[in-house]
Amino acid sequence: MSPGLLFSFVIAYFIILLVVAWYTGRNSNNDSFFIGNRNSNWMLVAFGMIGTSLSGVTFVSVPGAVGKDAFTYFQITLGYFIGYVTIAYVLIPLYYRLQLTSIYNYLSTRFGMRSYKTGASFFILSRSVGATARLYLVVKILQNAILSSFGVPFWVTTLIILLMILLYTYEGGVKTIVYTDTLQTTCMLAGLVICVFYILHTMNLGFGESISAMQAKGLTRIFVTDPDSKLFFLKQIVAGAFITITMTGLDQEMMQKNISVKTLKDSKKNMVSLAFIMLVVIGLFLFLGGLLHLYGAQQQVAATGDNLFPELALHHMPPVISVIFIIALISALFPSADGAMTALTSSFCIDILGMQRRTDWTDAQKKKYRQRIHLTMAFVFLLFVMMFEWINNQSMIGIILKLATYTYGPLLGLFAFGILSKRSVNDKLVPLVCVAAPLLCFIIDKYQSNIFGSFQIGLELLLINGLFTYLGLMMISHREVVSRKAA
Repeated sequence: MSPGLLFSFVIAYFIILLVVAWYTGRNSNNDSFFIGNRNSNWMLVAFGMIGTSLSGVTFVSVPGAVGKDAFTYFQITLGYFIGYVTIAYVLIPLYYRLQLTSIYNYLSTRFGMRSYKTGASFFILSRSVGATARLYLVVKILQNAILSSFGVPFWVTTLIILLMILLYTYEGGVKTIVYTDTLQTTCMLAGLVICVFYILHTMNLGFGESISAMQAKGLTRIFVTDPDSKLFFLKQIVAGAFITITMTGLDQEMMQKNISVKTLKDSKKNMVSLAFIMLVVIGLFLFLGGLLHLYGAQQQVAATGDNLFPELALHHMPPVISVIFIIALISALFPSADGAMTALTSSFCIDILGMQRRTDWTDAQKKKYRQRIHLTMAFVFLLFVMMFEWINNQSMIGIILKLATYTYGPLLGLFAFGILSKRSVNDKLVPLVCVAAPLLCFIIDKYQSNIFGSFQIGLELLLINGLFTYLGLMMISHREVVSRKAA
């Protein structure tokens, strides 16, 4: 299929998003942008969060990684399940009890203003890097598949995508995203299912036959029992649980959608439902990965990793499948990018500028500042995507999870200390502790072969990072009965 025709489908899809954004963003205000007026339907939020949690990286990288790691990613998914349930029954009740707009306000009531701003700053760094890494992968595919044929430079492609996202999130924010995420998740999952059925039909395979063929190629292994391996199942499950607790439960982007739900009970149902759904969906992505490797071998395609799915869908399948792939890919891109940009705007306005505390600003002034910051965040996204274009040649799923171990560790330590301990900390020293912990982890990771020999540390570095932060906070704390309401 010609790049021009593919691009026309992209434009048509975007017009649909704009219509949804116009309809849902009418009469929006700052509360609509930040928390959807606390009136979101929990079923829509749960379904839309599938797309936000997965992103284009899952859509491309998880199936592509099956050739190297088989189905071992499902070990992490089992950890995700534990993490979602923990969020539902530990963190969400805390956020509702305190009636938070930004979840990092908890750190202010528990420790002090510097801890609060430190937590918010780590979120802004974490989400900026993680979201742009996800964005980079999809933009790269769109660039290679469509826009490079028109002579459009990579930075212009990135700018076009960001302008699209700005247009439909500029007014409505979370209120709009709840609905656009639902539409986009539907398109992404439909694309996933259609691709699975197409390959099964084309190769004349049933489900059992396809599993047998994957087993013959060593693609179906789930559990790794070697304790020294980075893929050891206990390491992966524990890491998956804490990745979910931090990247979802301690992440303003993910939680602002949950706290936009009407009641605590419905918000819990949203999170528990998501836990079960993710097991099924990621299992289906891994199954698709196995099919893609079988199909790629049949078609004698040399592409591997992140390049496998795009190569097969765009050059070795019928035009209609190419269109479905592009729409599904964009549907996987937008929920992670639009939500991140909105959450970063919310966090900067509320946590860094203290917009809710500013009684000297009118609502019109607050909206004006919020819109300017939203534009600034889009520019920051552009810079980070260009950085990945200059330096990246690896699988993006590995990069994103690796970065998360460094940037989300301090948040894990801060919230864990606040919830599990009754001690007070020296608020002025908290930023130093939160910077020192990831630096120590970097040293351990770099020299782990000298320190541990054959034992390999993988994603559990996140837990170590959180532990270092917790111990650092313990060192700068003192015994005192905390009378604040967050305690």
